[in-house]
Amino acid sequence: QVHLVESGGGLVQPGGSLRLSCAASGFIFSDYAMRWFRQVGNQERELVGRISADGTTTYYGDAVEGRFTISRDNANNVMYLQMNSLTPDDTAVYLCTVLGLGQWGQGTQVPVSS
Repeated sequence: QVHLVESGGGLVQPGGSLRLSCAASGFIFSDYAMRWFRQVGNQERELVGRISADGTTTYYGDAVEGRFTISRDNANNVMYLQMNSLTPDDTAVYLCTVLGLGQWGQGTQVPVSS
């Protein structure tokens, strides 16, 4: 079965950096584009960015463009989100999903606060 596990979240100060991981199993990881979303409370999820199946193409939302970088390691079925220059507006639960399969992980919390 499709299974996604986000990790790497935790309290970080404004201006700091953090790298999140999304470990995938239950499907052929290298065949699917992946996405990162974030969610504040019960608000609508916001697209952070996406990456193509082969990792050569990425897209980022306006709020994170230039600060966040998505990458993937298809040999180990892991997608990453490198977050730099974090601000309190980045505080959210970060989730990964598979484009086309409709599956979500549980998310990892990223509080940005001093």
